[in-house]
Amino acid sequence: MASKSTARVTAFTDLPSSEAKWVKLQKVDYIDAKGVSRVWEVASRKTRGSSGVDAVAMGNIIYHPSKPPSTIVVLQFRPPVEATTVEWPAGLIDASETPQQAAVRELYEETGYRGTVVSTSPPVAADPGMTNANMCLCMMEVRLQEGEPEPEQHLDEGEDILRVNVPLAELYGRLEGWAKEGYVIAAKLYHWAAGVQYAIDHPELFKKID
Repeated sequence: MASKSTARVTAFTDLPSSEAKWVKLQKVDYIDAKGVSRVWEVASRKTRGSSGVDAVAMGNIIYHPSKPPSTIVVLQFRPPVEATTVEWPAGLIDASETPQQAAVRELYEETGYRGTVVSTSPPVAADPGMTNANMCLCMMEVRLQEGEPEPEQHLDEGEDILRVNVPLAELYGRLEGWAKEGYVIAAKLYHWAAGVQYAIDHPELFKKID
């Protein structure tokens, strides 16, 4: 089992939006369906580019000639949750990039693997009760050759990311195990794995009706 990061948070302090590089806090005035004026607080990213999408996550399937299909997850310390998280590789989309271009770049940087995007979700909300941040899920395939060595990562300065290759058949169980050990599982990864596991456990619900 992978070890947790030794990184730690030393303090939380209030930060005015004017001093923040990545995120701003806004007040939203709106009128609800009954005509009542209301107020909401929203956190927004400052980095959204021409694609209109903030970030991309890379669901990935690794194909190997003599091993079962697997997926690469990444473990890294995330200061907002004060814990090591288990996630699919992900990252912000640069100003001039498409989600697909960002997915190829980020997968290469975080894992070292060159992947092909096979599908892209529409922009989906990350946490719509708190933020207007959105993202796309790009499903990617990586096809390996027999004996191909594990590639080097190409991490940015300050990134400390551990990659773990997990057989797809073991993914849900591994996530449950990590959670019991105190890791924080990213919602998008857990939801995907739980959905797949539910479909496996209840195949009768997904039979097509002629």
